[in-house]
Amino acid sequence: MNFAKLLILISALLIFSCKKKDDSNTLNVSISGEISTLDPANSYDTISASIVYQGYEQLFEYHYLKRPYTLQPLLAESLPLVENNGKKYTIKIKKGIKYHDDPAFKGNPRFVKAEDFINQIKRLAFLPTNSNGWWLFDQKIKGLNKFRETVGRDFLKFKGTNIEGLKAIDDQTLVIELNEAYPQMLYTLAMSFTSPMPIEAIEMYENNLNDKIIGTGPFKLDSWVSSTKLRLVKNDQYRKSFYPGQGDRIANSRNLLKDSGKVIPFIDKVEYNVYKEAQTRWLNFKAKKIDFLIIPKDNYSSAVDPNGNLTKELQEEKIKLQIFPTLTYWWLSFNMQDPLLGKNLNLRKAIAHAIDVERYIKVFTNNIGQKSNSIYPPGIPGYDPSSQLPYEYNMEKAKEFLKKAGYPNGKGLPTLTYDVRGVSATNRQQADFVKSELGKVGIKVQVALNNFPAFLEKARQGKLQFWQDGWALDYPDSENVLQLLISKNHAPGPNSTFYSNAKFDKLFNKMKVLPNGEEKIEIMKEMERIIVHDLPWVMQYYSRNYILYHERLNNYRHSDLIYNNFKYLRLNQK
Repeated sequence: MNFAKLLILISALLIFSCKKKDDSNTLNVSISGEISTLDPANSYDTISASIVYQGYEQLFEYHYLKRPYTLQPLLAESLPLVENNGKKYTIKIKKGIKYHDDPAFKGNPRFVKAEDFINQIKRLAFLPTNSNGWWLFDQKIKGLNKFRETVGRDFLKFKGTNIEGLKAIDDQTLVIELNEAYPQMLYTLAMSFTSPMPIEAIEMYENNLNDKIIGTGPFKLDSWVSSTKLRLVKNDQYRKSFYPGQGDRIANSRNLLKDSGKVIPFIDKVEYNVYKEAQTRWLNFKAKKIDFLIIPKDNYSSAVDPNGNLTKELQEEKIKLQIFPTLTYWWLSFNMQDPLLGKNLNLRKAIAHAIDVERYIKVFTNNIGQKSNSIYPPGIPGYDPSSQLPYEYNMEKAKEFLKKAGYPNGKGLPTLTYDVRGVSATNRQQADFVKSELGKVGIKVQVALNNFPAFLEKARQGKLQFWQDGWALDYPDSENVLQLLISKNHAPGPNSTFYSNAKFDKLFNKMKVLPNGEEKIEIMKEMERIIVHDLPWVMQYYSRNYILYHERLNNYRHSDLIYNNFKYLRLNQK
């Protein structure tokens, strides 16, 4: 072999070996639907959150390995100085936090400044952003609502108008002044909505950041084909950060502390692939093209034996199982502004009694889901395991309420529209289940199919009549549940039911400033009584996740609150 050919062969082998090594350190993630946005001002679903939190960072984060959940500094130097009876927060920001390179910076390094956090909170208030996160600060920060009204849709005013309660004392000092005490304030500063945003990027992209990641996080955006896949790559300029050195009993028993003190992130790439069908996700997981997976309902029996243990077959394939309670739960929602459903309580009661929720849980979760007994999920202060809902599956009662509603046996009742939140077979089957159950008492239903972004847009515009809704808590506090039902949070805020009740709103304003304790719990109970009476929601179940992952994945711990977890994961490389 001549020297030139030898060089070509060596080069090819080097390229192949590098590629193989690179692929072996790529985390493969499946997502069940299209990515709605990458803008932290509007990311408010679990699909987009699983991406946004890898690239954007916030002032605070949850400790990865401690439960109960504990907040700690991320971009902040320390927890804030809180003064003036909980109404003034002074936050020191770490120096030298560099943004990902972006054309907006014209080739210059750009570091985080206090003003960037103000820019982002302004974006939440700015009408053209149409932010899902506006509810967090509506009426809470001094002068913010005045800013929203004064600026309107004028971008020049957006840039030039200051806010009384937001001040950058210097590049590393942010001061936030509130109208009244807001105990959940720290939680909001750990949410993607409050990620810092440089004014240069807002200007260059005209406030349209749906397809970009201009963050400081351990991963940066490499490519995105919206309907099929997205790739993140390791941020080589990420500051020196370390795997946690402490954890709770579960962290210790599951050997999650063996990487303590090591520099993170460990992974070179994250590949997201859109697999809408559960069976497709299962087959790709079995083929080792996905690193972790919530067990699809149709594959539960082949993954878990009758004793709840991993099957011998999967054990032999070096697959592991973890079972997690979640802070995610589900219900059926009504549009309370709808002239038919929203104005007829007896019709809503008929629907509440006509659907066999226990059979729904068996069919669609393999009995993993836990039937709801409250509008609150287990895991937050004030949840009562002895609570009972005033409705249950009862066909005779359903027919009685339908008659009281003015539609005996469904006679004269217009067809209801049930909107589906995705295009998978499971989404369609769930809709058909509801349609079939209601049909048994004479309620006709037509199913409207949507992909997930289209469903979210209908919700934001108030165009839904009847649908399955759900919530993954942003923080472990009842305020995060109840804010879904207050009048000022009507869509495009999180209250997509458009429910309004003056007494409920008044109780919410009282409850939201209280610390956890007996007074707060009593108000929670009273607010729950109002909701189960007015019935904007028909509760279904609390999720529990059975998650499979391949042996090569280390340090994995599921959480409904911690989305920036990929920086802690490590892959065994062959």
